[in-house]
Amino acid sequence: MFPEVFQVLIIGLLIFLPVVLIYKKAGFHPAWAALVFLPGFGLLLVFMQLALQPWPNLRDKTEHLR
Repeated sequence: MFPEVFQVLIIGLLIFLPVVLIYKKAGFHPAWAALVFLPGFGLLLVFMQLALQPWPNLRDKTEHLR
């Protein structure tokens, strides 16, 4: 039981940390990266959020160009 739990935790952290950095660079709050730990579709939700929502950092740059 414990080896499987540790494997899942390690894999989750290996995915979680880069997603936190991506959220920071995109301008989102890094706590959204906790969606990775939702079983089944957490990573899908992260990808959908990053793909479909306008990024706050890009919004600032486009307002500057106007």
